[in-house]
Amino acid sequence: MTVLGYPRGWSCQCLPVLILLLGTGHWPGVEGVTHYQPGDPVILYVNKVGPYHNPQETYHYYQLPVCCPEKIRHKSLSLGEVLDGDRMAESLYEIRFRENVEKRTLCHMQLSSAQVEQLRQAIEELYYFEFVVDDLPIRGFVGYMEESGFLPHSHKIGLWTHLDFHLEFHGDRIIFANVSVRDVKPHSLDGLRSDEFLGLTHTYSVRWSETSVERRSDRRRGDDGGFFPRTLEIHWLSIINSMVLVFLLVGFVAVILMRVLRNDLARYNLDEETSSGGSSDDFDQGDNGWKIIHTDVFRFPPYRGLLCAVLGVGAQFLALGTGIIVMALLGMFNVHRHGAINSAAILLYALTCCISGYVSSHFYRQIGGERWVWNIILTTSLFSVPFFLTWSVVNSVHWANGSTQALPATTILLLLTVWLLVGFPLTVIGGIFGKNNASPFDAPCRTKNIAREIPSQPWYKSTVIHMTVGGFLPFSAISVELYYIFATVWGREQYTLYGILFFVFAILLSVGACISIALTYFQLSGEDYRWWWRSVLSVGSTGLFIFLYSVFYYARRSNMSGAVQTVEFFGYSLLTGYVFFLMLGTISFFSSLKFIRYIYVNLKMD
Repeated sequence: MTVLGYPRGWSCQCLPVLILLLGTGHWPGVEGVTHYQPGDPVILYVNKVGPYHNPQETYHYYQLPVCCPEKIRHKSLSLGEVLDGDRMAESLYEIRFRENVEKRTLCHMQLSSAQVEQLRQAIEELYYFEFVVDDLPIRGFVGYMEESGFLPHSHKIGLWTHLDFHLEFHGDRIIFANVSVRDVKPHSLDGLRSDEFLGLTHTYSVRWSETSVERRSDRRRGDDGGFFPRTLEIHWLSIINSMVLVFLLVGFVAVILMRVLRNDLARYNLDEETSSGGSSDDFDQGDNGWKIIHTDVFRFPPYRGLLCAVLGVGAQFLALGTGIIVMALLGMFNVHRHGAINSAAILLYALTCCISGYVSSHFYRQIGGERWVWNIILTTSLFSVPFFLTWSVVNSVHWANGSTQALPATTILLLLTVWLLVGFPLTVIGGIFGKNNASPFDAPCRTKNIAREIPSQPWYKSTVIHMTVGGFLPFSAISVELYYIFATVWGREQYTLYGILFFVFAILLSVGACISIALTYFQLSGEDYRWWWRSVLSVGSTGLFIFLYSVFYYARRSNMSGAVQTVEFFGYSLLTGYVFFLMLGTISFFSSLKFIRYIYVNLKMD
């Protein structure tokens, strides 16, 4: 298959941020509804085709041997639509508002054996097409396949050469659009000789009906018998089960930890007379590990620049994720199109770069870092470089296979321009503010010059065990919702449970903070003061569990196949796990730091 040319209109999007915002085509949540008069032409755009079970493997509709105009005219698309793989072009279908059409001829075609084989292969791979009418997507299968019996075995392939369009209107607006082949007999593609041509006549019908629904968003889910599942049902039993698990876990950690700390503080803060009495032996022989390392617990870690970069980028993605969920809760994304979410994510990422620069540079200066310029460069590269490398591989595979998911050069230049003119400068500006506003690190304990020797630790206090426990428990809290998210991103469902998502996101952060505090306390109790990186890795390892779940989902819960879909799935699943590592590692570190400050401030030193 050859890649078709892209419309010149996309090149005008290569402007800075204002054009990026306006270039989304529609403001988030605003439906692009057009008002018609009876008899006005309604343009039907053909968009893309692809295997039903591979959502991200899509091709231009005109790459198939179908009815095609002599000169293909593309529609100018928003940035989000381009990122979503849309490539809309005008079709030969003539539709007029509120005018019915009965079996009108679209075109006559003579297909060679190679073209017939191309259609047969597409039908066997369950190719579906997507058309767009007034921003309403309508979908259907390219053809029909019937396979039955073992002896004798039958394998029949048929092409749909007639389409029935059903459109509903209210007043002067189109509310709903659908396509059907219910009463149509497919044209058989079997038994064609290699030197024979197949003659086809494509036809279509249009039926208009009035509806009482005034807005598209008021239409009940499932009224259309949608081509894709419209919504995900709320499995209340699973949600309640996760809530009970999380509350028990948080309560257990809080109660047990507070009781242990209360006993420790009561024992450690005995005055000199009491401690020098008969209880001194018990005091010296007790589990007093976290007190005796007070001169080392605030010793700055190695690779402090990398640590601060992780914290900065993690804080940025926490703000980005929260912003996306809040915008979705406010109804700012049109349920019919997903392009608005893509555009909003890019815009928010660029704008929140100031957060990563500020947090990273501020903490880096607090812990004595001097190479703040290098720290800014490391911060801005920590996510952008892995993302660019992953995207380069994925985009190259799409480009080699002629997929519409391969971004055109103008869109690549636009995204690069946004990062160079918005993202990177905001990171630098945030870093400068963070450096200038940084105060000395406020440690409640003085750190000695000579580090204390760390005793050998039991196996259950090792880094691997802490990462296993600290990663699995937060993952178990979101495992139910994680399936919904995967079914949305890598499946065909539409996600609408944003309230539940916000609640689960808050639970994830709460569990991560509690587990981090508990694991940090156990580590300090063993006289191991190297908690800085351990706190990041312990709960940040949830990202590894998420990636392992993605492998399970690909193998057991999906029907995805092929190099194009596989490369995209695992490439972006790796990035997803990496983002969760950054977010949860940041929450884990600052929770542990807050906890350590608390226990040592409340400790009386000799």
